[in-house]
Amino acid sequence: MTRSVLSDEAQARFADARFGAIRKMGEIARATRCDFVLVCGDVFESNQVDRRTLARALEALGEITVPVYLLPGNHDPLDAASLFRSKAFTDGAPEHVVVLADATPHEVATGVELVAAPWHSRRPEANPALDAIAALGAPGPLRILAAHGGADLLTPDRKDATLLPMAPIEAALASGQLHYVALGDRHSLTDVGSSGRVFYAGAPEATDFEEVAPGFALVVELEHGSDREAVRAEPHRVGSWRFAKPGPCVLDDERDVEALGERLAEMGAKERTALRLELAGRLDLRAAARLEALLDRTRDLFAGVDVRDADLQVAAEEADLADLELAGFAARAAAQLRDDASAGDDAARDALALLVRLAGEEGAR
Repeated sequence: MTRSVLSDEAQARFADARFGAIRKMGEIARATRCDFVLVCGDVFESNQVDRRTLARALEALGEITVPVYLLPGNHDPLDAASLFRSKAFTDGAPEHVVVLADATPHEVATGVELVAAPWHSRRPEANPALDAIAALGAPGPLRILAAHGGADLLTPDRKDATLLPMAPIEAALASGQLHYVALGDRHSLTDVGSSGRVFYAGAPEATDFEEVAPGFALVVELEHGSDREAVRAEPHRVGSWRFAKPGPCVLDDERDVEALGERLAEMGAKERTALRLELAGRLDLRAAARLEALLDRTRDLFAGVDVRDADLQVAAEEADLADLELAGFAARAAAQLRDDASAGDDAARDALALLVRLAGEEGAR
């Protein structure tokens, strides 16, 4: 996955972290004695990822010592152009990496079935889980459903035929046809409904500013028998990146800019943090110049910075120009820029702010 907010250098490290997350999942699976690893769709950002990315992913998956089951999702559906059908995948995939191509049950342990609902196109007429649920056998084995897509319970107002219908899922859980439902698509760790048996594990690395709890893998333990039924889902952190959004920041003078700088300085792991700043308020040119210097330094330190400043006004005050001690043509040009900035000319405002900033830097020498 790529992210436009990241610099090229940071994007390369972001990609490396995703392969690291695969290896971390393998370590957790080994340490907790998991029977298998399940990825519920969107293994890849698309079916057009480059050969190097595919090779590195298969290399990392090959280091996992238990079977790995991959479910095609809406980003990497099992269509005619599917990456999972490519020669590069079929030749390079380790034997223990299995693509869940249909709803045929897989016996993943003695008395345990894995039933999958793979996507065969990006926009199916209905969520594939409906057919998988309809084809479930009678209660008996411990049965897990692997499905993909948004849940109608979480987005009740969204009109989308591909939403996962929770009513038949909950009915299958209640009847004993299913015992656990593993979901993919939502990037945040989410317990769906009230049964404690339906979970999104979320994305193994953070990908966006709106995510609530990314960066986890779930270790799920199921007990099934005549006298005991239990599900324990324990999150384990595998991600190392974050997309941070501190919230709206109101800046009205230089003290507010200094306070923002102190907040940013306290943030750790800047090299693995994409930052979104939402700025509002009204600054004079001198404070705006200090803010711009702060943002330049912030861009040097963080993996990516997205500044939203539509609600931040910069006003050219008479005192700003007086402090510059300009004369002649320079003074007249600055005055014209001030008038244009006051009339709403953003380019004139930016030019004045740069002038104030450069003058301040020269004076500090």
